Amino acid sequence: MPVLVMKFGGTSVATLDRIRRAAKRVGLEVAKGYDVIVIVSAMSGKTNELVGWVNETSPLFDAREYDAVVSSGENVTAGLMALTLQEMDVPARSWQGWQVPLKTTSAHSSARIEDIPTDNINRKFGEGMQVAVVAGFQGISPEGRITTLGRGGSDTTAVAFAAAFGAERCDIYTDVDGVYTTDPRVCDRARKMDRIAFEEMLELASLGAKVLQTRSVELAMRYKVKLRVLSSFEEPSDTAGTLVCDEEDIMESNVVAGVAHSRDEAKMTLVSVADRPGIAAAIFTPLSEAGVNVDMIVQNISEEGRTDMTFSCPTDQVKRAQKALDDAKAKGDINFMDLVADTGVAKVSVVGIGMRSHTGVAAKMFKVLSSEGINIKVITTSEIKISVLIDRKYMELAVQSLHDAFELEKST
Repeated sequence: MPVLVMKFGGTSVATLDRIRRAAKRVGLEVAKGYDVIVIVSAMSGKTNELVGWVNETSPLFDAREYDAVVSSGENVTAGLMALTLQEMDVPARSWQGWQVPLKTTSAHSSARIEDIPTDNINRKFGEGMQVAVVAGFQGISPEGRITTLGRGGSDTTAVAFAAAFGAERCDIYTDVDGVYTTDPRVCDRARKMDRIAFEEMLELASLGAKVLQTRSVELAMRYKVKLRVLSSFEEPSDTAGTLVCDEEDIMESNVVAGVAHSRDEAKMTLVSVADRPGIAAAIFTPLSEAGVNVDMIVQNISEEGRTDMTFSCPTDQVKRAQKALDDAKAKGDINFMDLVADTGVAKVSVVGIGMRSHTGVAAKMFKVLSSEGINIKVITTSEIKISVLIDRKYMELAVQSLHDAFELEKST
């Protein structure tokens, strides 16, 4: 039997009624002749509650016990979904990560998947089980302990299962009906795309789009897993949602596919750093060791052997970055005059595979922002992306203006 993977996020299984609605969708796919692997998240809000309990109990918690607690939310959903399907006379069984077993590294709370043996689930399919309901977000370490994959890890679980089982497709059910050209809450002219290339989706996900977890898109691109993002609250349809697929599967696309934004960014500048070989490594190694997620990096022209180094990071990591750099300065690893943090910026990006073969995108983007009186603080580019840091108060205006300028409300 062909295999289909269906993943339901927290809002899609938030109540028993919503679990029943999701189960009916699963039943429709079983009726089409699929063996179905359902990946479920915890019920909406449950993971936050569990994390809160851990922090309240033990602020300096043991990461192994943290994983034992927070993984329980998915276990509950998996059991309830299996029971609901059984009530519909659909042969279903719940599976926790260790039962599959989904093998991961030992990095608790941020483990990475190493292997998903298919023997156990395939044997049950052969014995008449039609639906395997798997608790997402969790696995088992080489030491035999429960691990979790980090927030949003159920998306990664779903894509990994689709790759391991050679699934025909992986459907990700959320509270939105697909991938949009930009956030519809920011721009009311945003358009739902029928298809988007893996590379474009990966850039949009990493730049602030919340539809899919970045790691899940990386996996899908590596293993050529067709992803479909669709809403669990709309009527089922074979053409619903947005298909994330190979560039070759898209006949024609806009030069720019979408505009992404990230509101909670900070710009940090090391003023007057010694310009010498190895200085970049001396700055960014302690930041990496402190877990600071550095994004945009700009080094100014050197004057008299000194230079300025600017980088961006999430606003909630500013204090961590400051401590790491101050500690490095105290050790004598780096020497700088001042560390200036600007926490009032936002990142706005345009993304599109068409930028590889079309010129003028950067010029058009900068002209649009200039005409709106928006000053650019930092610029970075890649083959299919241009990102800028601007004052946060202009973020929505920038997104709307760029969306209009590139006519993203129009399909090709």
